Amino acid sequence: MSGLVQPGYAPPAGPEPSPSGRPARWLVIATVVWAVVLAALTWYSVRTDPPTVREQRTLSDAGPVVDGAIGQLSGALGGDAVPALTPPRVDRGCRVTPLADGAVLRRGITVVVPAGAERALLERVSERLPDHWRPGVRVTSTGPRLRADAGEFVLVEGRVEEEGRVTFTADTGCRPVGDDYVRPAIGAGAGPDVDALTAALRALGRPDQPVGDHDQAACPGGGTVRTVRAEAVPAPPDPVAALAPLANGAPVVATGTVYAYRAGPVGVVAELTGDGVRLTATTGCAG
Repeated sequence: MSGLVQPGYAPPAGPEPSPSGRPARWLVIATVVWAVVLAALTWYSVRTDPPTVREQRTLSDAGPVVDGAIGQLSGALGGDAVPALTPPRVDRGCRVTPLADGAVLRRGITVVVPAGAERALLERVSERLPDHWRPGVRVTSTGPRLRADAGEFVLVEGRVEEEGRVTFTADTGCRPVGDDYVRPAIGAGAGPDVDALTAALRALGRPDQPVGDHDQAACPGGGTVRTVRAEAVPAPPDPVAALAPLANGAPVVATGTVYAYRAGPVGVVAELTGDGVRLTATTGCAG
């Protein structure tokens, strides 16, 4: 074989020089430093950034917001409405994600007003709620409705349930349970609400009827709104006539199914049902 080199062909120059390794080490160091920076930024964001979706806040986080919303709503009602808090309700089993269960917390206030005053109540409450809630009343196919954002992704709504009855609710939507909802501690002992309920029971001929559940929330200006109730009270032949002296002849609402009046700072509602009379007595927040 000839030792001549063919034209256009470069003979091998021998083995490549071995790299020093310095650029590769700096690349590893830079990657590690960048990973540490990203981890630090992530930790800081988790600890300090506000949540951006409801699923980042638990039921235990949102519970105090819901309770505070009930107090705000109570303070916005005004003195001519007769409210009653409804018991907190936690509905479990909704899906936060396809793999994670959650729960929904709802609290509410049922308010009775004279027929025709429902929209005026919704608008008055809307005007008195905090501006940062962005409250507003709009007309829907089912009637006027109030909507507001109490923060922490808690929705506040008000709607006309039927003539003379408006319901306000604070709703967390489905979210992780966390440490669960802790119901506000109920103040012990008698108060004007218990006194008013006892007087109504006495007027109905049931002075020994036990007082049932209590519900309460903190008022925005201090104090509490509290509802006490008595369920399925056996009714005399004419319960309205029995209760009328307590209303001083001036009930707020008097229909075939509801008799509501004010006894000083307490609003009393008697709902006439087939099972008897359902009574609530509520001390409100200063409006």
